[in-house]
Amino acid sequence: MRKITAALLGAGQRGMDAYGSYALANPRDLQFVAVAEIDADRRNRFASDHNISDKNAFTDWKYLLAQEKLADVLLICTQDDMHFEPAMAALKKGYNILLEKPISNNPEECLILEEEAEKSEGHLIVCHVLRYTPFFTQIKRILDEGIIGDVVSIQHIEKVAFWHQAHSFVRGNWRNTEESSPMILAKSCHDMDVLHWLVGQKCLAVSSFGSLSHFKAQNAPSGAPDRCLDDCPHSDECPYFAPRVYLNSNNEWQASILRKTVSLDTSDEAILAALKTGPYGRCVYHCDNDVVDHQVMNMQFDEGITASFTMCAFTADGGREIYIMGTKGELRGHMENNALETTDFLTRTRNEVKLEATGADHGGGDTGIMKDLVNLLQGGGISPHMSTINSSVESHVMAFAAEKARVESSVINLIDYAKEVRTT
Repeated sequence: MRKITAALLGAGQRGMDAYGSYALANPRDLQFVAVAEIDADRRNRFASDHNISDKNAFTDWKYLLAQEKLADVLLICTQDDMHFEPAMAALKKGYNILLEKPISNNPEECLILEEEAEKSEGHLIVCHVLRYTPFFTQIKRILDEGIIGDVVSIQHIEKVAFWHQAHSFVRGNWRNTEESSPMILAKSCHDMDVLHWLVGQKCLAVSSFGSLSHFKAQNAPSGAPDRCLDDCPHSDECPYFAPRVYLNSNNEWQASILRKTVSLDTSDEAILAALKTGPYGRCVYHCDNDVVDHQVMNMQFDEGITASFTMCAFTADGGREIYIMGTKGELRGHMENNALETTDFLTRTRNEVKLEATGADHGGGDTGIMKDLVNLLQGGGISPHMSTINSSVESHVMAFAAEKARVESSVINLIDYAKEVRTT
């Protein structure tokens, strides 16, 4: 099979660590030949790691896409509000595209991009990586084979983890709706996608409730300074104290991925220096965040299927739990523990489903989508796990409608909502 060439827009954590690392581990299958990244240190690091020439290392995505087509596929891993323009330009250049979620933080742009992608001869695949995890792959197989009968209702929980919320959604890039996306889109469009995929039906209506309850100024302990390292008197008892989060964690993800977002130099000295002046050293009660820290959502699908979704920051660790109720049995799953169990109503027998060992890359999802991307571009066809632009737009509309329902305290009909978006 021929080697696939790739270009990258945005050498942040997803571009550099999730997808770039796949190419380094599989050099016969995939090679990055160009990169665009505004941060000089990240651009130079990625170019050096992948032996990209200086002429193909750009400071802005516009410069890269001003060139003749440089690669088979373009990976768009820029910030949420910087997906639409490069995706549209890349379609016109004839690129295949792997687009990091969300498609856009604007529902109208999602619909426009869907229409343009349908006119293109290339592929536009959205990075909904949960579909590739052994956990959700097995759940999909069980449902498709009818092992628990027809699905009637689903309860799905996303545990964000207190430290992840503080890092990404209070101090980090996804803290502010205007600068990024609503929480239900930025964090939970993965969950909208996987629910839509598992049910296999259109979502007809949603309602939602939630708020920012904790990470705000009025909840700051007395005397808490703007920055953790400014002699905070509460450092011993605050679980969000920045040096504890980034320097003293036994959590593998915290100890590696989070530290790299604070500083490319991950030594303790460099991390402390970055915390003194950078965004990740701010007190969580004195940031400019406005996204919710907990949210619930109810969904009605075709054929009367219902689902509920809960997202909450206040959990010890991240992960997903799911409970699916069918006409012949039930399924319970705990992604964090890699545990899955079905119960048969007739025999009352419980069956533990064996799952493959998973990595830290979204439970194996990052590796899975990259394998399928390479296979697709080598002529292997679209995998049943892949989230095409059409399917992704449907799940994005669910998220946008949920946010509208939350803000308005209303029930949103998705067909009417999509029509409204198209006419605005």
